[in-house]
Amino acid sequence: MKRIEFIYLLTGFCTICSCTSKANSEIKEVITEVHNTVTEAITEIVEKDIKPEDIRLDKELLYDKHTLKDTYPYKGTTRHFQWEKIKERLALLENIRKKPAQWCILQNYKNRNGEAPLVKSFKRDAYKRIADTLGVERYQGIPLFLTDDTLTAERYGLDGLLTRHLGEEGKFTKVEPVFIGGEWYAPTKYIKLIPDSVVFNKAIFIDRHNQNITTLERKEKGYWLIRSMNPATTGQHRPPYAQETPLGMFVLQEKKTKMIFLKDGSAATGGFAPYASRFNNGGYIHGVPTNAPATGIIEYSYTLGTIPRSHMCVRNATSHAKFIFEWAPVNETIIFVLE
Repeated sequence: MKRIEFIYLLTGFCTICSCTSKANSEIKEVITEVHNTVTEAITEIVEKDIKPEDIRLDKELLYDKHTLKDTYPYKGTTRHFQWEKIKERLALLENIRKKPAQWCILQNYKNRNGEAPLVKSFKRDAYKRIADTLGVERYQGIPLFLTDDTLTAERYGLDGLLTRHLGEEGKFTKVEPVFIGGEWYAPTKYIKLIPDSVVFNKAIFIDRHNQNITTLERKEKGYWLIRSMNPATTGQHRPPYAQETPLGMFVLQEKKTKMIFLKDGSAATGGFAPYASRFNNGGYIHGVPTNAPATGIIEYSYTLGTIPRSHMCVRNATSHAKFIFEWAPVNETIIFVLE
């Protein structure tokens, strides 16, 4: 309220001064400067968040192979692209862009930053590994502490989550993961800063329910272009080797032209997946896998767009995985996984 009253006071001052015939050029310059400051402040106050219904989507495909329609049949049922949910996420992305922030990524791929400590309440999950009560595993997890208790972690955060950086305090960083919400402390070694120059103009949506994927690119405020609409295959629940693709709001973290994978329960090479873009733990968007000893590239599989079959990854037609690989920049592309 004090800020608004101050603005009204300045506005009145401008009006009185502008009506004084004796005002010289210096006073007029001061009035102009104050008026511009007031206008900017008022604009900041009245600017409202973008709502899902404010988001405009147009199709301008950059990749047009294996393209699905908005709604399409599947084994006696109907599947579709959930544009309303997509607009909700894009509105969120638009709104967080408006506010100045230092962004970062929660990271602990293959426990490279150290095994997370035990949380207050934990259990053995379906993979016989330790997880918090929400099902997030300790392995590759990031410990999140309550802001009034840095002795024992409260829960685990997922590798790859887009997070607001709120400042460092000793060995900890105060963070606000967008998908989780709330303010937490995380040991700074699990935090990767994103350069201030980064803006999130590209987004990928993975739909676990409809087994499809779409890519979008921001043209201007509230206006996004659909760049591709394709079938995909997400992760299945098959302990201990395969698990679901996790829900969340992730950042594209790294790319591999060939992602080598192992045979289940073995240290032997099982083959490779082409054009792999990693967004969470061992979760990649990639092309159709080639099983060893074969070495050739496979373009398409009849299983794409059917039911979850992958280990955690999101399987695509190889040419679509290549399109994403070349189109989506690391640290600047947001990946939404929705149900």
